[in-house]
Amino acid sequence: MQPNINKEKKPNRFARIFLSSYSVIFLMIVVFVFGFALGRVPAKEKADKNDSQAGGEVLNIDKLPDFLNEDVDFREFWEVWKLLKSEYLKTDVADTQLFYGAMAGMVASLNDPYTVFFDPEVRKKFEEELSGSFEGIGAEIGLKDGQLTIIAPLPGTPADKSGLKPMDKVLAIDGKDTSVMAVDYAVSIIRGEKGTEVKLTILRNGDSEPQEIKIIRDKIEIDSVKISSQDGTSDDNGDVDSNIFVADGIAYVQLMYFNENTMQDWNETIQKILLLSPKGIILDLRNNPGGFLQTAVEIAGEWVDGQPVVYEKMRSGTRLSHGSDRVARLAGIPTVVLVNRSSASASEIVAGALQDYGKATIVGEVTFGKGSVQDLKELPDGSAIKMTIAEWLTPKDRQINEVGIKPDVEVFITKEDAEAKIDSQLNKAIEILQGKK
Repeated sequence: MQPNINKEKKPNRFARIFLSSYSVIFLMIVVFVFGFALGRVPAKEKADKNDSQAGGEVLNIDKLPDFLNEDVDFREFWEVWKLLKSEYLKTDVADTQLFYGAMAGMVASLNDPYTVFFDPEVRKKFEEELSGSFEGIGAEIGLKDGQLTIIAPLPGTPADKSGLKPMDKVLAIDGKDTSVMAVDYAVSIIRGEKGTEVKLTILRNGDSEPQEIKIIRDKIEIDSVKISSQDGTSDDNGDVDSNIFVADGIAYVQLMYFNENTMQDWNETIQKILLLSPKGIILDLRNNPGGFLQTAVEIAGEWVDGQPVVYEKMRSGTRLSHGSDRVARLAGIPTVVLVNRSSASASEIVAGALQDYGKATIVGEVTFGKGSVQDLKELPDGSAIKMTIAEWLTPKDRQINEVGIKPDVEVFITKEDAEAKIDSQLNKAIEILQGKK
């Protein structure tokens, strides 16, 4: 009997937990500037005093400013509110705008790009994306080394067709400098109505000069599961037949996102693949930015038979185990998982679990390293807070956050390979499954 893929084994709170490699949000509210200044200054290791130094040592770099150690009077908040209402130049500022702006500023003071406040409108747009349909350019965007970066353009979307590449640095949006731009605001101005244009100024790794890319927005439909035919072209799961093999008996499945539609597409695809008795399977998680936790757990459960897929480490130190009760239909089939720098979050959970249990060989590049847990807390007025509450650990207690999953076989696609349309990572996966050295 086919297991119920919609069954939730955890309390209702986990039904709202999701994974994403970036803050895919559309924040269109005023954020108090002081909110960003209240975060703790990052700690920095002291220089070894035995090393020679040219000059003195900088002290107390991890010490809070004095004003943050003092008690504050909450009445000052209302004083600022009154000043803005009575003396600010523009007279048409709504009380609700100030209210939601204050909430957003408070959350932003944590300096966590994955903890974000949503007003009711933004929350609705956020949930639309998780459902697999929205309007925009179809690219995952986040911060990498402090720079707004394209994490992954989704295949077949305007972002992909325009030539955007993973790890492209976004320097400007419609001429607006992004150096001090919050991810959420950047996403809100990149998104827009179908048929409208947005201009991104990007700097690509290896290039000395930036380039401007014009993109026409469209409705984005995310097909989360795809297969490949023998000639290397990609088809959706509805066309699965004997052409799923990229080599003799080796099936190829590309998982592009972990959203609401993934499990239905996945089940239909895997059932048809199993009828063909594959000798091996290649699971391609490259450029997959994440999605829902339970979907990732269920996918990993196809190989991991009833054991923990991932641990959730809470602020108290408590660890919660997440596992699947699915029949491990693929456990006996040799498997290679493809990953790259844009494989994040849910992708890293699946890759880490299969690696820890020896169920697959991981091939490609070190993954993105997004291993924190966000929970969506709904508020009575329809607004919400997406808040970091824990970190993920692999079954062998390996940290994912800011570390990533290191592949068993590291393979890079060079610029020359890309130009010649040679997929050296896929070729290595086929080689491994064919038993070549």
